[in-house]
Amino acid sequence: MKHIGALQAVVTADLSDREPTGAELDAIAYETPLIEAEVELLDVQISLLDRPASELDMRRLRRARRKVLAARRELTNQVAPVTGVGA
Repeated sequence: MKHIGALQAVVTADLSDREPTGAELDAIAYETPLIEAEVELLDVQISLLDRPASELDMRRLRRARRKVLAARRELTNQVAPVTGVGA
C-alpha cells in the first residue's frame, strides 16, 4: 500500500502562532467589564464549594450575580465598535 501525503510545504501560518488582531483586541477591551464580573462571580462560587454558605456569603453571591447582570445590560445597551471586514 502506498503512503499518500502532502508533497508541498504548508504555506499558511499556524493559527496558534499568530498575534491577536486589532479588532480582536478591541472586542476583548469592549467586553472586559463583563469578563471581570464573571470572574468575580466564579471566585465566589468556588469559595462556596466546600463549606456551607453563611448570610454574608449569600450577599457576596447576590452582589456578584447583580454585577454580571449589570455588565451584560451595559454591553447590550452600548453600540458595539464597528471593526473588521467592510468597516
